[in-house]
Amino acid sequence: MSSSNPTFVADYSPEEVKKAHEVLYNEGLRMRIKVAGKDYVEKSLNANKDPFSKPMQEFVAEACWGWAWARPGLELKTRSFLNIAMLCCQNRGTELATHVRGALRNGATEEEIREVILHAATYCGMPAGIEGFRVAAKAIQNYHEEQEKEGNRMQDHTDLGMEMRTNTDDV
Repeated sequence: MSSSNPTFVADYSPEEVKKAHEVLYNEGLRMRIKVAGKDYVEKSLNANKDPFSKPMQEFVAEACWGWAWARPGLELKTRSFLNIAMLCCQNRGTELATHVRGALRNGATEEEIREVILHAATYCGMPAGIEGFRVAAKAIQNYHEEQEKEGNRMQDHTDLGMEMRTNTDDV
């Protein structure tokens, strides 16, 4: 710790910073796969591996998934509900569909997802709510079709707590 300069809490070596990014990125990928599914993550990474887009994928993995999603304090299903409401309010259809599927993987029911969107529509407006229902209904339909096609559940899971979230054996 650097006590002589109150502006900075600590001085880290480039190696320590690199390791911190690596840990957040790896935890982010693990969490992103748990919520969005391995196929979705691989497709997204492969579609955005050019030098211009790759840093954004790294940032998403580190900041969104490695930091925000991996924090203790909220169940994954609750985080899914928050994302559904926020994305519905912002009319972000593609991301909303991803998080509806993630909510189903996190143990949410269709009824719970419906209630989240109804609640969001009350605060963000009916047009956003109506579009949210369109996107969510299609995402739910696609989710069930994928399950039927595979002939089994798509590794749905419930939140097992921080100990299991940080387990590296399932990567």
